[in-house]
This record gives sequence, C-alpha cells and structure tokens, in this order.
Amino acid sequence: MKSLGKRAEGLRLERMKASPLWAGDGFRNKHPVMPGLRDSTAPRPTLTEFLCGDGRRTPPGPLPALNPLDAWHRPVDTGLRATWLGHSTVLIEIDGFRILTDPVWGPRASPSRLAGPKRFQPVPVPLHALPPLDAVVISHDHYDHLDYPTIRELAAGTVPLVTSLGVGAHLQAWGVPAERIVELDWWESWSPPRGELRIHAAPSQHFSGRTLKDRNATLWSSIVLETPRHRVFFSGDTGLTNEYTTIRERFGPFDLVMLEVGAFHPSWGDIHLGPAHALEALALLGGGAFLPVHWGTFALAMHAWDEPAETLLALAPQQAPHLLMPRLGEPVEPAHGPVATPWWRGVVSRKRGKVAPAPVDPPVAVPKSMPWPLD
Repeated sequence: MKSLGKRAEGLRLERMKASPLWAGDGFRNKHPVMPGLRDSTAPRPTLTEFLCGDGRRTPPGPLPALNPLDAWHRPVDTGLRATWLGHSTVLIEIDGFRILTDPVWGPRASPSRLAGPKRFQPVPVPLHALPPLDAVVISHDHYDHLDYPTIRELAAGTVPLVTSLGVGAHLQAWGVPAERIVELDWWESWSPPRGELRIHAAPSQHFSGRTLKDRNATLWSSIVLETPRHRVFFSGDTGLTNEYTTIRERFGPFDLVMLEVGAFHPSWGDIHLGPAHALEALALLGGGAFLPVHWGTFALAMHAWDEPAETLLALAPQQAPHLLMPRLGEPVEPAHGPVATPWWRGVVSRKRGKVAPAPVDPPVAVPKSMPWPLD
C-alpha cells in the first residue's frame, strides 16, 4: 500500500544516524517525561471503545466555515495573518511569505480511504485554490499530519516541503522530487530563495510511525517561523516538555503560538498536550497570541469533540487572554486582538451518513486556475 510510505535508506539514513537524537534503532526524545504527565493508572482506550465510542466524539452537524479566498487577496495589514483550515492545517501569511502547516485534505486520518478516523467535513477551500506558497512544513509522519493524497497533489507543483529527518523518504516515494525536499534535525533551519524568512526545526515530545514496524523511524519536530518583524511557533504533536523554555530563550517572544489541544487522554500525557497542558506550554514559551490547533476535524481520542474548546474558553481569561478561536477558514491577524466567540455551540444536528460539506459563508466557487496576483 503506497500510503504507508517508505523507509529511509542510503545517504538519507546515514544523515539520520548522525543525529544526536538517533538511539541505534530509531529516534528518541531528548529528555525524560516530566513528572505527573503520564497517568500510568489510567487504562488506555481499547480498540472497541475507540471505534464505538458515544456520539459526543463527533459534532452533531457541520461546523460553520468561511470562504477565505477574498481575504487572501487583500494585503495583510499587520504583516501576520493565520487561517485555520482544520486540525493542524494552517495557512500562515508572514511578511510577504505564505507557509502551510501539516496539510491534510484527505477524507480520513488513515492509510485507507475505506476505514479509519473520518474527517467531520471537507476543508473549507480546495487544495488547488490556495494562493502560491513559499513552503509547506510537515512536523512528523503520522496520518493526521502527513496525508498521502494531499502530498500526491502537492507533488505536481513546485513548492518546497520542509520536514523532519527521515520523512523525506515518504515524500520522495510519493512523487516529490528530491530537490524540493528539505529535512531538518532539531535546531537546524532553512530559508527560501527570496527574502528574509527562516524556518527552524525545534524540539517536541512525541513519536513517529505509519505502521507497527516503523515506530520512531523518522523524527518529529515543532516549527519556528522567523522574519525580522515576526516570530511564529507551531507545535506539531507534543507532550509538555521543558524544551519550551529553551525554545523561548532561542527564538522568543512569539507573535503567534499554535499548540495542539485535541486528541488527549490521561495515559497519553507525555505525547499530547490537551488544553490544560497547552496553556502551561504557552507560559513556558513566554505567552503571546494563542491559536489552538489539532481539534475539530477528527475523532482521535475518547473526549467530546468540543471539550478542548470549552476548556480553553473557561481558562483563557486567566491563562491565555489573547486567545484566537476562529471558525474554519476565518483569517485572523493576531495584532487585532482576541477572537473567542464560542461558535461551536451553534452546530445543529444532521442525520448520520456521508461527510457533509460545511455551511461556508460565502459559498466557495473556485475556478481551476486561481487569478492570484504576482507577489
């Protein structure tokens, strides 16, 4: 099955083995798990519970969404704008550059189109309708972050793909030319040919793998975007780690912080943040405008689909006063202030069945070739 990807070999594997994070048979997290993060007494969900959980794990109807195309044609007043497109997929516009994070347009977070966690609704805008990109960043190789059909479509273009060590083997196997693949170890960086943008790979506390036999065969990373005017942090997937203090010291303060808040469980506290630990991570990073990601798209844990949003809304006044919780496809500029209207409470019921399109306002009508202005 092509969607499983490919193991690294040759010079790529030699470079991986030279990393200080390589442990002989795979990568490892640098630091031990922080005390109290992993509840060893909490039973892990069984496969039956995961596949047959109650209906609160998915929304009762399509989530409201906006069509961002008109907004993307307008200049960014403050130089920094972000559009959450679902899960960990965000289009970041930063001082004339456009960066797309962990792009997932496929119907399932799975190697199969027939089984596995199904997305609640399509992305608000087709992949081909995106404006010209300067880079795509991919934090690690899990299915809800590295999506085979999305990469196959991106492979036909020209945009560079920046990712963690070893993930390039998957990309190249799926048709991305080697010269468009940039693989980074922690603290390494890359810049596009034009302008003053640097993309840095930074630590996270997670793991990798697309099968039962390739656990930790590729690296996982957080990402920092840096220009002379702005700095943005993107967590990828991670548990709480003191590495955030080091990241703040090297790159902070941040104008925008994107942290994962969904797919958490007491027994997974070392590999996923959840909303409460995300707020602790935000403090370690030095604060800043906070855009929660990794929620509202797939049912990947046992909690209610909207629990991350409700928890953050309750805790934000004290711990995250600059909270950004836009609707899908709603571009926001962090400098304009908080966006924290509980739009998710207005989702209405639908009958079970196929994935329904989101109620997009205004409707998305996209020609095959978008008339994007030259940058």
